[in-house]
Amino acid sequence: MKVVLSLLGLALACYASDLPVVDLGYELHQAISLNSTSGLYNFSNIRYAAPPLGDLRWRAPVLPKQNRTHVQTGDVGRICPQASTIWEDDIEPAFILSLLYNTTFTKSTNISSYTYEPAKVDPRTAEDCLFLDVVVPQKIFDRAKKHTDRGQHKSFVPKNKLAPVLVWIYGGGYVGGEKSSNDPTGLIERSQVVGDGVVYVALNYRLGAFGWLSGDAIIANGTANAALHDQRFALDWVYKNIHLFGGDPTRITVMGESAGGGSIMHQVTAYGGNAGPSPFKQAIIQSPGWVPIMDDEQPEQTLQQFLGILNVSTIEEARNLSSEKLIAANSYQIATKSEWGSFIYGPVVDGSFVPALPGKLLAEGNFDRNLNIMVGHNTDEGLVFTSPDSRNESGLTALLHQQFPYMKKNVSDYISNVLYPPKYDGSYGYTSSLTRAALAISDLIFVCNTDYFNRAFHNQTFAYEFSISPALHGQDVSYTFYNNGSSATGSILGVQNVTVAEVMQDYFTSFAQCGEPSSPLGPAFHRYGQRGSLMNIGNHTISPERDPTDNPRCRFWQTAPFT
Repeated sequence: MKVVLSLLGLALACYASDLPVVDLGYELHQAISLNSTSGLYNFSNIRYAAPPLGDLRWRAPVLPKQNRTHVQTGDVGRICPQASTIWEDDIEPAFILSLLYNTTFTKSTNISSYTYEPAKVDPRTAEDCLFLDVVVPQKIFDRAKKHTDRGQHKSFVPKNKLAPVLVWIYGGGYVGGEKSSNDPTGLIERSQVVGDGVVYVALNYRLGAFGWLSGDAIIANGTANAALHDQRFALDWVYKNIHLFGGDPTRITVMGESAGGGSIMHQVTAYGGNAGPSPFKQAIIQSPGWVPIMDDEQPEQTLQQFLGILNVSTIEEARNLSSEKLIAANSYQIATKSEWGSFIYGPVVDGSFVPALPGKLLAEGNFDRNLNIMVGHNTDEGLVFTSPDSRNESGLTALLHQQFPYMKKNVSDYISNVLYPPKYDGSYGYTSSLTRAALAISDLIFVCNTDYFNRAFHNQTFAYEFSISPALHGQDVSYTFYNNGSSATGSILGVQNVTVAEVMQDYFTSFAQCGEPSSPLGPAFHRYGQRGSLMNIGNHTISPERDPTDNPRCRFWQTAPFT
């Protein structure tokens, strides 16, 4: 038996030795696998920053220490500490299903009536989570490897032999998500329909209190919006190192949905456009979302609440606590203190990386204007964030008070009576109190952000609307990462039309490769233009339409009338 095991170990070692190693300077990293069917190398769990522990908690990331004593294989998966809300886990799924299938909804909407039970922690969870993955077609990688000087950590690949790069930033309400949640195989394979394909990168960033804590103590002795700095640090890593994998650092497209799209919006407007060129040239921004926070009181209250749960008085004391205590406090705060539709955490104005709300920065021209932008939204972004209590006539008023407690009455009256009046004949885009509130949420948190981009880039964007019924928030992700039948198909929230999924993937990957979306299976995709044209991606028809987000409501929300 020992002889058999020894031979097996030798065979595995030989197999592992056949996989390529990349010299990153600070470490050597080996591919963890080569998929013989797709021909894709997977370089998993590459460290891009030092562990954000101890005194590095709630600070911008720093370079990792050199570790060249052995080859890294990335065989240990890493995800950042996660959290979820009671309304999202226990109430919202049942409510959405009752609406979709016209059944009775009976659950209590009182979040405080639910008992908090800590979720089982994924064994991959660790504060030391600042890692990324690189997935690259073998042909692209092998071509680059021939021109790489291992000793000098340099690549001499001719520029015309380097491939475009697609970097994915995940969503998850800024409190959940991970780099490996979506299999990029189908997306990469579609990029090879014409050409050699793209190099795909997915990155982790800190979540919840670990990545988004702000307040006076953090600003004085730390870094607010640390997660945005994580993303920037990772994007800088990609720019500096991706040539070693065969990727072209001058053709990087960053892509993300929901919190990922909202993060990219903050990357485009980073430092008000005054920090030099972005480490990417293009962006595909899907359903960019976050709850805009204007006042300083809310982040400070969130900080003090978190410290109170930890039973400490200062951020310095919190830095000395164990990971277990911090992870537990983060989970408890987000689960029990989040009001309906909220996750507590997300980007805030910090006077530095985020000098003002992105909508304002876009309106004033304070952003990186040397970018090519593709932006999209789903038809019904807001419904999954709308409380069942919004079925009451006062639902919209209650929503405004919850989100913006300091909003002046004349402003809230204008929103409720002029922008979203209680008129349910469909002329304003809704037929009930619930869908009225859902439209307001959709506009405020998601849809109008796409309008800001279209106008800021002088109508030269590529814009689309995903309208496959019910077109809920996040429904398009399964289309984005459709993988030759392995993705769930046929269900109301899964991929209903494989051809549409392939057209979408063509649009995304051709944009990354050529700067313009196109598909041999779909119609020509033109720029937004003076007429405000976007591509409507439906179940039976893909065709241009007039942009519904170009409206007075979005003009109003861009003025940030929250205080």
